[in-house]
Amino acid sequence: IHTVMENVIVEDQLIKYIAAITHKTRSHGKLFLGGSPRASLSILRAAKAIAVIRGRDFVTPEDIRFVTVPVLVHRLILTPEAEMEGFTSEEIIKEIVESIEVPR
Repeated sequence: IHTVMENVIVEDQLIKYIAAITHKTRSHGKLFLGGSPRASLSILRAAKAIAVIRGRDFVTPEDIRFVTVPVLVHRLILTPEAEMEGFTSEEIIKEIVESIEVPR
């Protein structure tokens, strides 16, 4: 499967989309700790895997959106204030993903 995933095509704008999502986790006011460059690579690998599972040799924005919460949720640390206000990492990730324009 590793060879199959190496052949999955990811357009440059989708790489930038992943980077934008991860970058926004690092500058979000409710997050004490955001996603690292390794988190971006994990999103990319997971999106490629989903594309293969779905029978494609290319990644779509929907693949990225599908994997982002599961990949990032355990990597982020909320600020104490955000925790006290009852926010969850999942909510923040969804908010970030919704705030970034989807490449077409």
